[in-house]
Amino acid sequence: MIYAFIATLLIIILILIILLLFYRRQIIEICRQLKLLIEHDSILIIKTDYSFRTTNELAEKLNQFLKKYRQEKNIIVKKENAIADIYTNISHDIRTPLTSIDGYVKLLAESDSASERERYIAVIEERVDCLNDMLEELFTFTKLKNEAWQLNLVKCSFSRALKETLVSYYNEWKCTGIIPSINVSDSEVYCMGNEVALKRVFQNILKNALEHGGKELNVILETDDCIKLEIGNTLSDGSFIDTDKIFEKFYKADEARSRTSTGLGLSIAKEFVERMDGSIYARQNGRWFYIGIEIPLLRIDK
Repeated sequence: MIYAFIATLLIIILILIILLLFYRRQIIEICRQLKLLIEHDSILIIKTDYSFRTTNELAEKLNQFLKKYRQEKNIIVKKENAIADIYTNISHDIRTPLTSIDGYVKLLAESDSASERERYIAVIEERVDCLNDMLEELFTFTKLKNEAWQLNLVKCSFSRALKETLVSYYNEWKCTGIIPSINVSDSEVYCMGNEVALKRVFQNILKNALEHGGKELNVILETDDCIKLEIGNTLSDGSFIDTDKIFEKFYKADEARSRTSTGLGLSIAKEFVERMDGSIYARQNGRWFYIGIEIPLLRIDK
């Protein structure tokens, strides 16, 4: 009887030793695979040779961790590439006004004519203003791409912000011969937004129209279920703007006419509009090109 018990116990111990060896072998194999996957940055997954619940669960958890790690790494790589693209493009754009400033400073130093010196100073000041605008756009774009940054939304007058922005462009339109057609009601239209951000959106759209448009400008503000604003400008014959790419960073429909622009203006406008729960779009109708925004209307009880 006792011999049978001892024999059974020995068999159980032997089985446990065999299982332990299999477990140990499986853990070693999992560690080997994990090391190789990390060293070679592989997209493969960890596999198990034996159907043990615990080692299978371990492999599954490690695969989940590796998947999350790869996703986060891809996000980081994309952000790093985006930052590199930003600084590469900005460096290229800043070089143009800097080169111009350098040239005019040399001309200024060599000139004995008061009228010429005055003209050179005016050009230098204009180029410095361009540089300031570029750096401000870069700062704003970087800030908007920071998910932790919040735009303070309050009740504000959409129509008043629009009218004040339009008035600020009167002299530029007059100097360039642009004839604006403005269809904006005198009544106040409100939204939950940010007045500074709204004005920045309007400025960037109008600046785009000045850079790429003809001599006609159309501004239409409508309110129904939402606030709808469209700003349109004429294009030269045969001009085409890719409406699918217009809001991408650094997109420039005409490089020759965008030497003082970073190509971030409409991308910034899109970010601001979306942070105010709105949407922005572009469309081309013949020789007219429109950029429109829609923002929820805030109804004020009288």
